Amino acid sequence: MNRLEGADVEYKGIMRTLAVLIAVAVAAGPAPDPQARAIARKVQAFYERTQDLRGRFEQTYTYAGLGRRQVSQGTVLVKKPGRMRWDYEKPTRKTIAVVGSRLVQYEPEVNQAFVDERFDATAMSAAVTFLLGQGSLEKEFEVAAGEGGTLVLTPRTPDPRVDSVTLAVGPDGEVTASTVVDGSGNVNAIVFRDLKRNTGLKDSEFDLKLPGDVRRVEMPGAGR
Repeated sequence: MNRLEGADVEYKGIMRTLAVLIAVAVAAGPAPDPQARAIARKVQAFYERTQDLRGRFEQTYTYAGLGRRQVSQGTVLVKKPGRMRWDYEKPTRKTIAVVGSRLVQYEPEVNQAFVDERFDATAMSAAVTFLLGQGSLEKEFEVAAGEGGTLVLTPRTPDPRVDSVTLAVGPDGEVTASTVVDGSGNVNAIVFRDLKRNTGLKDSEFDLKLPGDVRRVEMPGAGR
């Protein structure tokens, strides 16, 4: 797998996770599992009261077809409306920033950037949209209680981006970990640590200024 194909897989993995981390805020409709419904409402309440969020993450992406996995670490910032920034520190430096309809993935070690000026966050599955307080969890997913108090989500309508989602939920309703399995069997697992919310993040913290000599590469499938 070449670098561009690898970047495409990682880009799509982030998009699937973004769709799972953004969608819990407006639950609607009865859930067949009362315990799952209670967990979903707790998560919903937490993110409805969250204007911004910062923390650290560890991402483990397992490539089903390649029989390998990659572990990454870094920091994440989220702010309503529509701002998100992931700064990867290991194994290589990289930043993925979303501001409204603009998504940028910058790789400083090779001075390369993928830019999507028509990024449509509304087209993402509710599996990711809860971090930004968008979407409707119970409208888009069958919800069930999993082991250890986790929330297990299965799309009501088949979606190749999301086969299932499992959320680990903290005592206040915060999502401490998410695991997304896509239609191809790839697994994107993220653990969140040191979460702090409503700290007054500035819009400027999401600005990603690219060097003048950066090499711009079109992201496969971007804007489509």
